[in-house]
Amino acid sequence: MDDRSGGDWTGAQVHLLARTAGAEFWGVRPTGPNEWSFALWAPSCPEIMLELEGATLPMQRGEDGVHRLRARAPEGAVYRFRAGDLRFADPASVHQWGGVEGHSVLRDLRRLADRSARRVPTPFARQVIAEVHVGSFTPAGTFAAAARAPELRRLADLGVTAIELMPLGQFPGTRGWGYDSVLPYAPQDSYGGPEDLAGLIDTAHGLGLSVYLDVVFNHFGPKGNVLSKICPEFFRDEENDWGQKIDYTRPAVRAFFLDCARHWLRDYHFDGLRFDAIHEMEDLSAPPIEEELPRTLRAEFPHVHLVAEDCRNGTALYEPAQGLYDANWDDDYHHALHVLLTGESFGYYADYTPQPLQDLALALRDGQAMQGQVRPDGCTAKGQPSAHLPASAFVNFNLNHDHAGNRPRGERLVSLVGSARAQVAHALLLTAPYVPLLFMGEECGSRAPFPWFGDYGGSAAQKMLEGRREQFGDLPGGGRDMLDPFDPATAGLAHPYAEAAPDQDSWLNLTQHLLDLRRRVLLPLFDSGRAAATRVAVIGPQALTVDWVFHAGCLRAVAGFGGAGFGAAGTKPATAGPAGASQPLCQIGDGDGPWFRLWLTEAAPS
Repeated sequence: MDDRSGGDWTGAQVHLLARTAGAEFWGVRPTGPNEWSFALWAPSCPEIMLELEGATLPMQRGEDGVHRLRARAPEGAVYRFRAGDLRFADPASVHQWGGVEGHSVLRDLRRLADRSARRVPTPFARQVIAEVHVGSFTPAGTFAAAARAPELRRLADLGVTAIELMPLGQFPGTRGWGYDSVLPYAPQDSYGGPEDLAGLIDTAHGLGLSVYLDVVFNHFGPKGNVLSKICPEFFRDEENDWGQKIDYTRPAVRAFFLDCARHWLRDYHFDGLRFDAIHEMEDLSAPPIEEELPRTLRAEFPHVHLVAEDCRNGTALYEPAQGLYDANWDDDYHHALHVLLTGESFGYYADYTPQPLQDLALALRDGQAMQGQVRPDGCTAKGQPSAHLPASAFVNFNLNHDHAGNRPRGERLVSLVGSARAQVAHALLLTAPYVPLLFMGEECGSRAPFPWFGDYGGSAAQKMLEGRREQFGDLPGGGRDMLDPFDPATAGLAHPYAEAAPDQDSWLNLTQHLLDLRRRVLLPLFDSGRAAATRVAVIGPQALTVDWVFHAGCLRAVAGFGGAGFGAAGTKPATAGPAGASQPLCQIGDGDGPWFRLWLTEAAPS
């Protein structure tokens, strides 16, 4: 026997029970002891065979295009489907053996779902999130190792309240970011099995951490996806940057993603989901899939936290009264800050090059910098006015996987601008009323890069390399120093805790202080509600002041990112506090370099 845990059954003991009709489009469901119902929507295929533990069983195609049957086999038995000469894993497999091109494993996950009562996470507005890549979080790169990692406990002790796992759906090979997943229901087998993932979540919950999962419902990876061959109806006759666009107007396609989201929440007890690039989920249905997903999930899981990545800068999906998404990832904040600190203008940074400080000021004031206004180049910015949204409708960050990985060598912000300036940005992020997100290792000043990496070859790898070289074409040197993403050594660089930063203690002490301050002083202030519009003033080429006014008091933050002489008319901005303020709650630097001050007063300063 191998390690698939299936008892001593052989192929000869697999029995066809019946070919049944039903409402399911996808996947396998237990219908009794060692009894299963199989379903696969493939309307273009006249015949699908099920290969189950050495037996080959014909499935019956219904008028709805779904091939179904019921069969007996032990839990842990392996299976796959066959269409002509093409053998392939179940697109809705919940457990893989042998990767994306291997076998699916029969699993009854109801025991995982019933292992404990679902917890109610604290309100989203009170979260501090750390983004975690399971494969790089520890040297072993597994769920079990992450659960044992002292860094997980340290995140909780510092005051982080949630971890957000980068995508886990089965992707090609043993290493990758997860955004090239092709089996989105199955946890990546090189990370461990379903029980290992459940164990990581339970450990995190025991530490007081909520756990979110980043899910990719807008495309499939370039290698190992057979849906386009067996089920071309799943896709539209168009492509985006990542491959074929998905046809969400079809009920079977919508069911695929709705059931996938339910699966992660129900069976594993995730506290929330982050939906990757919903702007690419183009759908003219009523309601569109981007609305049906949150409505469906909240009906079944009323306390779930739902976050979108949405570059359109609209506001309707994030209105609290709509009950859809808690928040949107705020790229405006990151891009403006990054351009201000680095001067970089390649790729998506180009739109923020003319006035990064003013854009940062707008993002600190209203959440979004691009709100439909006319930009300095005369073009109209995307988006809508956002000042009316609660601050918790925006997840802000100084770094995430994308903005390290979308560089030839994957450098972190601190490696680009130095610790002094990065710590000012860190303080501003963690004390502003928006929901902050840290990228793993950022809490301790890690310099480990996070380049994009994958584990496949052939034409798919070559196409990816060509696309990334084109992406970096407007960089100095044209990106010729890009790390090879398919070299195992590149993935090995991404472990954030392999080598302590030279100033790690300084970073940890600052993070501890800021998050303790946020928990004890700032959250009660934010909870009191906004009493007036936020005021932001630019006080130098790289300096600004922000007044957030709440019913319980006014919070003033002043940040200077430059060196001496960066104030107006060549003078340093004043570091004194507003009238009525005592000692600052937080103080970094002395005014001769990058510096930050935070004050709390009982009333709005004049």
